[in-house]
Amino acid sequence: MSQLRFGVVSESVRPGRAWLDYARHVEDTGVDVLLIRDHFSAGAFGQQFAPFSALAAAAAVTTRLRLGTLVLSNDFRHPAILAHEAASLHLLSGGRFELGIGAGWYQPEYDAAGIAFDPAGQRITRLDESLSIIKGLLAGTPVHHYSASYRIDGLNLDVLPPRDGVPRLLVGGGGPRMLRLAARHADIVGVLPAPIKDSTDSDDPGDRLPDAFDRKVGEIRAGAGDRFPSLEINAFGTFVVTDKRRASTEELITRRGWTGIDVETVWSMPTIFIGSPDQIRADLDMRRDRFGLSYLVVAEDTLPTLARIMP
Repeated sequence: MSQLRFGVVSESVRPGRAWLDYARHVEDTGVDVLLIRDHFSAGAFGQQFAPFSALAAAAAVTTRLRLGTLVLSNDFRHPAILAHEAASLHLLSGGRFELGIGAGWYQPEYDAAGIAFDPAGQRITRLDESLSIIKGLLAGTPVHHYSASYRIDGLNLDVLPPRDGVPRLLVGGGGPRMLRLAARHADIVGVLPAPIKDSTDSDDPGDRLPDAFDRKVGEIRAGAGDRFPSLEINAFGTFVVTDKRRASTEELITRRGWTGIDVETVWSMPTIFIGSPDQIRADLDMRRDRFGLSYLVVAEDTLPTLARIMP
């Protein structure tokens, strides 16, 4: 069974040395991965750095911390350019880069930048093609690909020296098609509660229940086939350290606007962790064993809480 890993998503712009100090602080807490999203509009998640330059700077001042994207929008970069960037950062960081990529979802950003926001099916098909191209280029083989979206005619990454290893690939999804795509291509599969349809998606507690998570893992298993035992299962986690577990859970239910569920139901949700540090550690172990969930990610404001939980 995989060991537990933890990642923190940074969504704040810290100027100059403050960003470097933050990266060192994240490493010192024992967190495994520092992650950055991929948006050039603050409407999605507020102000944030462009991922590759920020992660390269963080790599320069850390030694153990892994660096990742959660996740790049496929439509923002040609796969050949992305493969070159990813391979370069992996080489510069001493093999610590993890490449997370998705189909893109925040339409206002596309519209403002003049990038076509095609229907979800087309964006997912394009991502599937892009992943095949990126994986071929990272593997060091000449790539030939001809489609309406991409034309690659014998390109390889000979622009870089021979490399020892390639970035681990993360792809997430909340619906059957994306989960099966992730299972075919990725090393790490991120499980979302539901497909991201737009920036105003509702938070349905039914999508977070054990049976729903089991169905998603079933899609991953079906898509991965023999690869399934080697995959790492990832999800965003909610962590609340408290000595008033019931009251804190009731507050969470109210804050999320959930109806028709009780605290015991929330305690059973695979990605919700509420209680003392010992209670949360026990739940982490149980859910790793029960669901294969071994890589949890939190927003940066949860870092102090996470530091109290990690062994």
